[in-house]
Amino acid sequence: MSFDELLKSVYGKYIGFARPSGGFCFTSVTTDSRSVQPGSLFVPLIGESQDGHKYIPDALKAGASVVFVTNSVYQKNSEYYMQLASENLDKTFVAVENNMAALQNAARAYVKKFPKLIKIAVTGSSGKTTTKEILAAILRQKYNVVATQGNFNSETGLPLSVFNIRAEHEVGVFEMGMNRENEIGEIARVLEPNYAIITNIGTAHIGILGSRENIAKEKRKVFSYINADGAAFVPDEDDFADFISEGVKGKVVRFGKNVPESQSGVSFVSNDGLEGTRFVIDGVEARLKVPGIYNYTNALACVACAKTLGLGAEQIRAGLESVKTLNGRSNAVAITTKKNSMGESKKVMLMYDCYNANPDSMEKALALCGSLEIKGRMIFVLGDMKELGETSAEEHSRIGALATLSKPDLIVFVGPEMQNGAKAAKLSGFSNVQYFDSADVDKVSAFILDYVKDDDFILLKASHSMNFDMIAKKIDAREALSA
Repeated sequence: MSFDELLKSVYGKYIGFARPSGGFCFTSVTTDSRSVQPGSLFVPLIGESQDGHKYIPDALKAGASVVFVTNSVYQKNSEYYMQLASENLDKTFVAVENNMAALQNAARAYVKKFPKLIKIAVTGSSGKTTTKEILAAILRQKYNVVATQGNFNSETGLPLSVFNIRAEHEVGVFEMGMNRENEIGEIARVLEPNYAIITNIGTAHIGILGSRENIAKEKRKVFSYINADGAAFVPDEDDFADFISEGVKGKVVRFGKNVPESQSGVSFVSNDGLEGTRFVIDGVEARLKVPGIYNYTNALACVACAKTLGLGAEQIRAGLESVKTLNGRSNAVAITTKKNSMGESKKVMLMYDCYNANPDSMEKALALCGSLEIKGRMIFVLGDMKELGETSAEEHSRIGALATLSKPDLIVFVGPEMQNGAKAAKLSGFSNVQYFDSADVDKVSAFILDYVKDDDFILLKASHSMNFDMIAKKIDAREALSA
């Protein structure tokens, strides 16, 4: 982007004594001063407990070439910023009304520089990241694809992600998440996708938005920019399928296990547990190696999108079979544990799903574990699910009772909210319950290490803030958890 393009897109004002020379350039964008590289645009955000403006000197030392400054901050200390600008004449300082809005507006202007890019958005209450990864793997069999790295899907993550688009890219697959009202609307405006997938309408963030209907209203905003040539991919089995399809200007394509083969071209073969799912696409058998029948549904969304974009069955099969489980999401790996208090290590199967948890994803993980045939004992370690609001006690109780139906040998409940789960499990007649009132990584992992035997299966599942990824690392003897 040129200086004038950037300034116009963010409604900004140049801070300095002279306009930057022809050398104006930025090659990456970040909101974290620790990740600044030479040539970065640094956008200091103001949060509840941190003001990123104090890290501007650090960003400049690290090589930032362009810096945004919030107008209100600049007005309070204009002499300081003018002095900073005079000491860094090779840097560009731009005052903007709101740094978050400026980040999004700059990203939106940047995306518009690639009018031929096929833009695909993926959102939903659960399964977003897995679906994005599956779809990107498939589309890479035909196209040069840029995709969201990890789960950069928020009001800041999505804008940062689109700055990875380059001229050689033909397709962009971008994940969109939300934890407040109209966040999907804002970031959809940045990307303006002409294709979009909604994986499901669940209960994630229901404590913030109040109801599944409100969640559905937010999620369907991802379809707002689809034109007559584009398509919206809708989960057929979801009770909000008709609602989220309303008003779509492009083609509406339904996906799911119950969509007839005559429409989807897909027929189910078998659920192979931890080995994934086998199915046939237009006569070609394929395997999705990611376990869980719910991930088969995610794959069906990707198959539908890929076929719409002209990929054949062999290309789709090759893409599906290249997919691996994501770190922290339904990973099931055979490990040797670290030594317990007796100095012993055990050989166990560990499934760690530690990135996020809500009632929908928790229910799916429990159902998957209940369908497995294992040699040893089944052990569930379940932590708090966040952002459930007034429904929290009820949902944690429901999950506690539901966990007993998979017939585990032990359930470990962790966190203040999961006390409701522990009580519900006991009321269901399940006696082997262990409860920790906080996510004390050392205590929980030490208990697990002392309890497990060879051939046991351990499920770790909780919201990210519960630090279950650290529990997994305390259990696993390897230097790093496999992806």
